[in-house]
Amino acid sequence: MSRARKIAVVGSRSVGKSSMTVQYVEEHFVESYYPTIENQFSKTISFKNQEYAIEILDTAGQDEFSIMNQKHLIGIHGYILVYSIASKNSFDMLQVIRDKIIDSTGNEHLPMIVVGNKNDLEAQRQVTRSEGENWAKSFGYKFIECSARTNSNVDQVFELLIAEIEKAANPGSEKEEKCVIT
Repeated sequence: MSRARKIAVVGSRSVGKSSMTVQYVEEHFVESYYPTIENQFSKTISFKNQEYAIEILDTAGQDEFSIMNQKHLIGIHGYILVYSIASKNSFDMLQVIRDKIIDSTGNEHLPMIVVGNKNDLEAQRQVTRSEGENWAKSFGYKFIECSARTNSNVDQVFELLIAEIEKAANPGSEKEEKCVIT
């Protein structure tokens, strides 16, 4: 029996949300850019010997003026907050997007991870890795950089969020290894 998990991929315009999602689900890179209105993708995966039916909501780019669609909030198990390492503005926008999600859901403890996409554009980098890591850590979120173009760490992005969703759904199920010296 597979577990159903619904994920929303959110972030500013042109950060590669669709490219990342298509790379993960269909295993190819989409070169051309058409602004996403909203797409839904499905994929069945095996994670830690458990089958998961993943439903991914690929959202339109958010900005400070856009309203969070209720579909982005209802029944979502976790969020992937995406920015482009080549756009400081997209990184700054994560705070606004995170605040909107929390204000709208009333839940400060939703599983979220922070993703710096386009790490193949190192020469155009505007956001350092440590800036991304530190912002994520300030909220207790996991952080990862990836490249949808080169398919670097894309699978890990989604697996990282599934792990966070499962940790939230089953608190205490991951037993800590303890060393006892007698």
